[in-house]
Amino acid sequence: MSYCTSRFQSIRRRTIEVRAGEVGMGGDNPIRVQSMTTSDTQDVAATVRQAIALAEVGCEIVRVTAPNVAAARCLREIRAEFSRAGFSRVPLVADIHFLPQAAMEAVEHVEKIRINPGNYADKKRFAVREYSDADYQLELERLHESFTPLVQRAKELGRCLRIGTNHGSLSDRIMNRYGDTPLGMVESALEFLRIAESHGFRQLVLSMKSSNPKVMIQAYRLLVERMDAEDMHYPLHLGVTEAGDGEDGRIKSAIGIGSLLLDGLGDTIRVSLTEDSVYEIPVAQAIAARAHSRWAVAARRDVERADRINPHQFSRRITAPIALAPSLSAGGSDVPRVLVRTTLAQWPTLAAAVNSPLLSDTPIEGALVRVDSTEDLARVRELRSRPATRGPELLALECGAALSVAALAPLAADDAGRLAFVHTFDASNPTPLTALAALAGPHGHTLAVATTSADVPALAEAISGQAGLRLVVTLADGAIPSSPGHAVGAYRALAEALASAHLLAPLWIRSVSAAALLADPSFLGRLLEAAMLAGPLLTDGLGDLLSIETESDPVRAAKLAYNVLQGAGVRISKTEFVACPSCGRTLFDLQSTTQRIRAQTGHLKGVKIAIMGCIVNGPGEMADADFGYVGGAPGKINLYVGKNCVQYNVPQADADARLIALIREHGRWVDPRPASA
Repeated sequence: MSYCTSRFQSIRRRTIEVRAGEVGMGGDNPIRVQSMTTSDTQDVAATVRQAIALAEVGCEIVRVTAPNVAAARCLREIRAEFSRAGFSRVPLVADIHFLPQAAMEAVEHVEKIRINPGNYADKKRFAVREYSDADYQLELERLHESFTPLVQRAKELGRCLRIGTNHGSLSDRIMNRYGDTPLGMVESALEFLRIAESHGFRQLVLSMKSSNPKVMIQAYRLLVERMDAEDMHYPLHLGVTEAGDGEDGRIKSAIGIGSLLLDGLGDTIRVSLTEDSVYEIPVAQAIAARAHSRWAVAARRDVERADRINPHQFSRRITAPIALAPSLSAGGSDVPRVLVRTTLAQWPTLAAAVNSPLLSDTPIEGALVRVDSTEDLARVRELRSRPATRGPELLALECGAALSVAALAPLAADDAGRLAFVHTFDASNPTPLTALAALAGPHGHTLAVATTSADVPALAEAISGQAGLRLVVTLADGAIPSSPGHAVGAYRALAEALASAHLLAPLWIRSVSAAALLADPSFLGRLLEAAMLAGPLLTDGLGDLLSIETESDPVRAAKLAYNVLQGAGVRISKTEFVACPSCGRTLFDLQSTTQRIRAQTGHLKGVKIAIMGCIVNGPGEMADADFGYVGGAPGKINLYVGKNCVQYNVPQADADARLIALIREHGRWVDPRPASA
């Protein structure tokens, strides 16, 4: 059975309802937004203040860490004070990692308990050993004994539980049998799920969190498929853990959470930012609103149709590489290329930006401009003829209806091999496409065809006689269906139609939604729209060119495109940071530390640095990080290379310099460019 109802529409997965106090999750309930306090839980007044601040900005479920029994006892007073402040209907969640005793205390006081199956009564010492089936069974029996009391008490008190797997904290037993994989994450959760079901307890929510959106997406999809196979229909809590701060954290969260919501998966979400928790709420609300606007609620049914994408494993769509310009190609093994929309009035400024060394790691590789008259074409010819205003390698021309193919011929001859003619295909009248292809082909130009999945067979027939045509395909504006359809589904259908027609043309993803801009014209709205369109496609292996045309400033649009590509893990243009969002376990100020380290190391393209407040998910969540900066004790930092701690208890005042020295020692340091470069 498939992991979702449809790959091409947003049809919500049906689940049972699970209640945390008076707040329902799953079933017919809306997506619930939640976050977490960051204070020391034993500072009751501070924790209550933070919980109130979260509830006042719309947080529907508030999580509080309970790292030990003493902290868990404080939850009683926190719950009472929070209720007295007028928030008796907002449930509290105790976050438990290592101690079953803390969970047993916490369940007495709050409505929901989150346990991490990799840490809860399990071992994580990165030991390598073979587990026989008998050994494995003994471990499961031990888990059953440890977890059963919590399940039984939760059942008696009417509490719910979240089984929250973290990619970075899988147990040795899981790691040795399944590896550091989405399958290992799923199996870790299912072991605890089966124990709960053996006691008739079903007030359960599941999560599969990772700092890598690809891993997170694949793990949730696999979890749902495995649960479906066992007739389990539990709600899902979605989140990209350690997403970081600023634009990067928002993009990663939108890619991971948004991809799954568009698949119809997800019932409660948390956006984990290395910022004050109240700033997470509007981002989560905006992501949820986009899902609700596209979702349809339907009875569970078989998938209408399938595509060739393996949703559980990243594999890039196979395309034929084409030369877009003399030193710029797309498709094949090339990274996705970045184009920006501009105007003729903006062109001189854009041309100057293209030549700036400050954009060397995020180059504007192509520009899209609309031309409506012969005067516009003459201006383009003039600008492209002068080195100072030539602009990017590739120029894509979106031509108005008044311009004939003959009018384009002089420019096509002048700018050989550097143009793309953008044409919206009309299957009922293929003649204009044929004429444009005849112009583009002899001069080595690209033909960028906007079409629909339904018209791909006619497109294939129309270009069948054009040998050597450099073809790029994108989605026609009118091909994006209304709810429950969405642009991601339309692009997936287009890619499937291209495969059926044996067309290996590169795919151009264009973020152009005017309706989305009307609904939310803010920069956050544009960011989320771009990330929730391109992110799901890129993590599915689709997309060879990307343009974010909802951002009017071309340089800003290019930067946003590169950040989306980096968030999806398909093109790296700067340092990657894994930074946790802070909580009561954190041993230093994560926000200021992250910003300080970013200022010193943000120029290290391709280097991944993890900044972790404590050891709970520290070395594990840094599974694919190059270097780690982890709180080891108050005022002390442990430094890692990969998963290996190489320096213990470094005074925090010295830790930044020691981290940089460690990066130098491993040959990954380069000096930053002077600001005047």
